[in-house]
Amino acid sequence: MLELALVGPWIFFMFVGALDWGLIAYSLISVQTAARTAATYTATDGTTAADASGACSLVLAEMRKVSNVGSGTTTCAASPVVVTASAVTGPDLAAASRVSVTYTMIDLIPIPGLLPRRFTITRQVTMRVRA
Repeated sequence: MLELALVGPWIFFMFVGALDWGLIAYSLISVQTAARTAATYTATDGTTAADASGACSLVLAEMRKVSNVGSGTTTCAASPVVVTASAVTGPDLAAASRVSVTYTMIDLIPIPGLLPRRFTITRQVTMRVRA
């Protein structure tokens, strides 16, 4: 009992940290995948290069299982998901599309010095327009 009383809080602390890191990793992967999917759509031709609403629907479809998005989130203009799409000139001076996805996570259990209470993840993808 004494050993459990001494080691128990550390095991609980490590479990909470592992759970938080898992949520962060899943969110990072989901945001990157959603940004890539939306950029692939906007890069199909010049008319869709700045189609933020089409990009928003694809991003929300990719991120439905991420915490605090679910089926209740229908727009990408405010937290937790913000999506922007714009027509730009790429690094090779060709027409390109740039999609930016910003996701604000739920409040986590903070670990002083390691994990803050809330993360905001932003991923930006630039893809050459194919047409």
